[in-house]
Order: sequence, then structure tokens, then C-alpha cells
Amino acid sequence: MDFSKNATERPEPLKAEVKGSIPSWLQGTLLRNGPGIFSVGETSYQHWFDGMSIMHSFSFKDGEVTHRSRFLRGDTYKANMESNRIVVSEMGTMAYPDPSKNFIVKAITFLNHTVPDFTDNGASNFIKYGQDYYATSETNYIRKIDPVTLETQDKVDYLKFLPLNLASSHPHYDKEGNAYNMGTCIAEKGKTKYILFKVPAVSSKDKDKKVSVLKSSEVICSIPCRSLLTPSYYHSFGMTDNYFIFIEQPFKLDILKMATAYMRGVNWASCLKFCPEENSLIHLIDRNTGKVVETKYYTDAMVVYHHVNAFEVDGCVIFDVIAYKDVALYEMFYLSKMKESPSSRDTNYSKPSYKRFALPVQPNKSAAIGDNLVKSTCTTATAVKEKEGKLTCQPEVLCEGVELPRINYDFNGRRHRFVYNCIVEESAHTKEVAKFDTETKQKLIWKEDNCWPSEAVFVPRPNGEAEDDGVVLSSVINANPDQSNFILILDGRTFKEVARGYVNTELHKDMHGFFIPQTN
Repeated sequence: MDFSKNATERPEPLKAEVKGSIPSWLQGTLLRNGPGIFSVGETSYQHWFDGMSIMHSFSFKDGEVTHRSRFLRGDTYKANMESNRIVVSEMGTMAYPDPSKNFIVKAITFLNHTVPDFTDNGASNFIKYGQDYYATSETNYIRKIDPVTLETQDKVDYLKFLPLNLASSHPHYDKEGNAYNMGTCIAEKGKTKYILFKVPAVSSKDKDKKVSVLKSSEVICSIPCRSLLTPSYYHSFGMTDNYFIFIEQPFKLDILKMATAYMRGVNWASCLKFCPEENSLIHLIDRNTGKVVETKYYTDAMVVYHHVNAFEVDGCVIFDVIAYKDVALYEMFYLSKMKESPSSRDTNYSKPSYKRFALPVQPNKSAAIGDNLVKSTCTTATAVKEKEGKLTCQPEVLCEGVELPRINYDFNGRRHRFVYNCIVEESAHTKEVAKFDTETKQKLIWKEDNCWPSEAVFVPRPNGEAEDDGVVLSSVINANPDQSNFILILDGRTFKEVARGYVNTELHKDMHGFFIPQTN
């Protein structure tokens, strides 16, 4: 597979050729996002994550499915296309002005990189704030899109509403539709901190629909960084009914190095450093008070991109994550590396582990040093008292080699049993999707020769009873000769194929998807 080939968009709706029978209750649209343009003119991105976004949609209605795709036409896209070269830097690719440009242009470009003005190339995921949908990466810019036509709309700067230079692309939502997210504030008044914020479902300032609910955002909690100039990198966080879980991992962004990266001719990704000799600090934040719980929870160094879910049971907050022991994953997605043969490309690959942690919320004060304070039957994870107010946590490993975890989101913050994943045993480039049972530890797998499925998104059946009553959607790149790519629909319970919709057009390796149910 050539992952560095530029995509072509297909904005006109295209009806898929359905094989099998799509359940009549499945009504709505699956949006998917990921990088699609890797070279402009004579210049190329160095890292796959940097590519300019292409969005795909699959709309399900009355047993039929319609596909369309469109590039995200943000400021980054426009500037690059107008110059016919990459002029906006991304995390893994530093862009330099055309050598023929004059000194003034070069000086301005240099100043823009000292305090980076980041890209609006939102190629990672989609976020819903109020009734609006946004394409997002992890910078302070998100881009509103039309979820039906995929047209690009307003550019939104978090900094107009909240002190955020970076923000996660994995928010949480409660039953009322309020969104909760996290961002990093770099050196405001000399302090670098992490900020948990809430975006209400409905604007409190103005009931008029035209006002963005972001205007009514509120900071729930701000957490100072352990080290002032090296905030931790994170991609997601956990949420239960009463708590947020944030892992301050020793995978850090060096702010001073970032300020000089452009001048030194290196990319911003080189300013990320992993310190395996340091521990990870787990912050538990009380949602009701907005305060960090006083107990300090520590565990070994690890690199977590994706939280699976979190819930409260037996006096503990239990949370599940996909954890790596190093940062080899990011390195694997450099395009030069992706072009290598699988045998040489995957030599340094370290597969991730699905880990379950347990945090005792009100540790027993009379417990002795060395006691395990986890009194839950749902996990063998431990939290050992080191001294008053300090616990060392060891996880239970539920399985290995899975990534891009999705659950029935109706169970978010509640005890779940099933997780839908991509299998990444041998490589980060997945060829199988799985349903994992956290109780029996069994996996049900879907795979087909020469097929590359995307993240598996679970869609619950309306008024369904069981946790796995629904379907799983995955867009599949089909490399078999004379066969089309397709959208795959699996039964959430049996994980057997229910239907597929062949689309006679390009599909692309992507990042994350978001299902919008059709509301009557």
C-alpha cells in the first residue's frame, strides 16, 4: 500500500452498491477524517499525520448508503495551494519559505515560528459543540464543517474563548450533549497548565442559534504542569459520572526547543521527549467541585494515546487505556519509514497493551504502608500505599496488540464489557478489526485478504437492550484486483458481516470517525 499518494476528492454523492441487507433502523451519517494530501508542488510532508485532511461521509437511509469525500479547505490548504508548495508547518514537517523570497518574508516567517501560529489542518477527528461539527487536530484552531456536504466553514480559535494553545481531539459528552475537553496553556503569566473545560450543549449567553456555544465555555479545573517548560503530551483523557482522569505522562513537549526549532532546521516533533526513567502521575479531578483529588497516584512511565473508558465501582475509579512502553509508534509513521517493506519497517514496533488501572478514591487512612488499597473484584490491578496520600498503581493487562478502541458510547463512564478495536499485533497498519470481551478476554475477529479496515465505530440500535445490540461500521480499503473499496457493517453481537456497501471511488487510511444519528 502506498500511504503517501495524494488523494482525490469526490464531493458529489455516490450511491454504494449494497451486498447483504443494511438494518432499516440504521439512519444517520458516519464522518471519517484523516490525512489525504502529502505533497504540494515540489515539496512533501515528512510525516503521515501531517498530511492535509480529507473527510469522508457515509450516509445511511432506508437500507441504502451514499458516500462523498472532500478536502478540508482551511487556511493551511489555501496557503499551500496558492504557493504550490508547503508553506504552513505541521508537527512532523517544518515548512520554509521559497529560497527566492526576500528577507522580509523570511523574517516574518521566522517570527511566526518563535511563538508558533499553528495550522488549522484538522485531520484527526470531528468534535460536536452545540449543534455544530468541527474538524480538529490538536492545535488551538478547529474548523467548522457542514456534516452533509462536507464544505469547510468558519475557522474557530479556542484562544478567543479559553487560554489554550493545544487541545485534545477526543472530548467527552454527557447525556445532555454538553462537551468536556482538555487543553494545554503554554506559559501564561509564566505558568504552564492543563485546562479541563466544558462547552455547554446550549448557549447560556444567547439562546439565538447563531451564537457559538464556545462563547459560553467554562474552565472546570486547571492543573499546573509538574515541570514548567515541559508539559506532558496527551491525546485523550477519561471521564466517569463524578471524575475526570488525566495522565501526566513523561512524554513531554519542550517549549524552549519548540521556540528555536525553526531556526535550528528541525521539526516540532523532535521537541517531544520521552523520559522512561520518570513515572507517570495520574490526576483524579472531582467533576462536582472542580478540584484535583489530594491523593497522588503514580505508575510506571508509559505512552498513552487512547483512553478506552472509565467507571466507578467498589470505592475505586477504574480506567482502561491502550499503553505503549516507548514512542516508536510516532516514528513508524514517518513517510520514509512507511515506504519500507513491512519486515524492515516494523522491526522496532512495540505493540501496545490494553491496561486497566484502579484508583481508590478515599484511601483508608489506617492502612499500613505497603498495603494494596484496591478492594474491587472486577480487576487484579493494585494501588499500594507508599506513604500518606501517595499510592503506586500497577495495572492489570487485559490483552495485547489492540488500538483505536471504541465502545458503545451509551456506556461511557459506566462499566462496559465490550470494546471494538483494530488489531495491531505485528504492525500499526491494521488488517483486522476485533470485538474484545473484557470479561472472558476472548476476541471475535473480522478480516479479509488484501483488505485494510479503519477504526471500528459502534452504533447502538435505538432502544436496544444489550450493550452490544447494534452494528459496527468500518471503511475498508480493498486492494484485491478489480474490486471496489467498501463500507463494512458488522453485527455488534456476533461480529458477523451484515452488509457491505461497495463504493466505486477512493477510500483512504484515516484516523477517527464520528457517527451522527438521524434525528427525526
